[in-house]
Amino acid sequence: MGRMNAVWSWIRPHIGQLLWGVLFLFLGATALRWWVGPQVQTEAVQRRDLLQTVVASGRVETPHRVDIGAQITGTVARVPVAEGQVVKAGDVLIELASTELESAQRQAEQAVMQAKGRLRQLNDLQGPVVQQTLRQAQASLDAARASGQRNLALFEQGFIGQAALDESHKALALAEAQVLAAQKQVASTQAGGAEHSLATGAVAEAQANAEGVRAKARYAVIKVPVSGQLIGRSVEVGDVVQAGKVLMTLSPEGATQLVVQIDEKNLRWIALGQQALASADAYPQQKFKAQVAYINPGINAQTGAVEVKLDVSEPVQTLRQDMTVSVDLVVARKAQVLALQVGHVNDINGPAPWVWLRDAGHAVRRPVRLGLRGGAWVEVLDGLREGDAVITSPIALREGQRVRAQP
Repeated sequence: MGRMNAVWSWIRPHIGQLLWGVLFLFLGATALRWWVGPQVQTEAVQRRDLLQTVVASGRVETPHRVDIGAQITGTVARVPVAEGQVVKAGDVLIELASTELESAQRQAEQAVMQAKGRLRQLNDLQGPVVQQTLRQAQASLDAARASGQRNLALFEQGFIGQAALDESHKALALAEAQVLAAQKQVASTQAGGAEHSLATGAVAEAQANAEGVRAKARYAVIKVPVSGQLIGRSVEVGDVVQAGKVLMTLSPEGATQLVVQIDEKNLRWIALGQQALASADAYPQQKFKAQVAYINPGINAQTGAVEVKLDVSEPVQTLRQDMTVSVDLVVARKAQVLALQVGHVNDINGPAPWVWLRDAGHAVRRPVRLGLRGGAWVEVLDGLREGDAVITSPIALREGQRVRAQP
């Protein structure tokens, strides 16, 4: 007790000096902290590989169904397939019996034969006949000319009168007309002539009509348009079917598609042929590959999304119609680019992103131009150099403020 009294007796006259000393120490420490600045965490700008992906969810869409029906009216004669059967393109599904088509086909074939017979008659018979007629007319013309010359000489000598001379002129004119008519007949029966063209056209018309009838006759045999599985059948032998009525339903083979909705702001990154990694929500561990096959040219005005379809190249047994899937679409790759973590960039989605940079012991606000964004990292195109110290600690700073790097 005596010692404490002695200490207090010494302190009492010096208490003011002690308080001033403590105050000076406090002010000095505060001034020092203000001078050297607060401690901040920094991260050096580095080069790294970036992979940008667009993540979307969607559903599984199996190939469309094909409704198969008759194009003509007829009676079902044969149905060689059963519901649930796997069929190949070109296999016969239904055969119809139609007496009207058979009759029309026979008539069309007969019309073709008649038209061809007329053309043969023109080439083999009528052509040679008119050639012979032309030769005979030419011979008659030559005789009429010779006779006319003789009669003219006799007339000049006074042996015949004017009437006889006129008759010889008439005979010459008639012979010339006959030659001209024969020449036209010959020209008409030759290739390119009127009769020949008509006969050729008649053959072509009859053949076209017969081909049309044969095409209709082929409608009596209904075949598989594409390979797949028959999932519906509503026809039996003996049924009378009408054109357009659905008789069978086919589920075609083909690549399964994934239909996803992607935000329109990512549209510039999407292109046909891009690769993706997908998984069904029911089987998240089972990843499978897909490829962009279709990009809808329009944007959904209500959701602001664009529909994208991806082909699944290899069969995935676990996929089912309308199953929910998640898709990671690889849209861009870059190797060894300057990059920062996304969280270190201020206003990253704004028009003028920036970072706090520790430069010569001071905090400097540095605008940056950004590029590819891959996961937690973003490419720096301009504003920073490799090794620059970007301030990462979330504290309030001001431009030019002194800062210390945290050890």
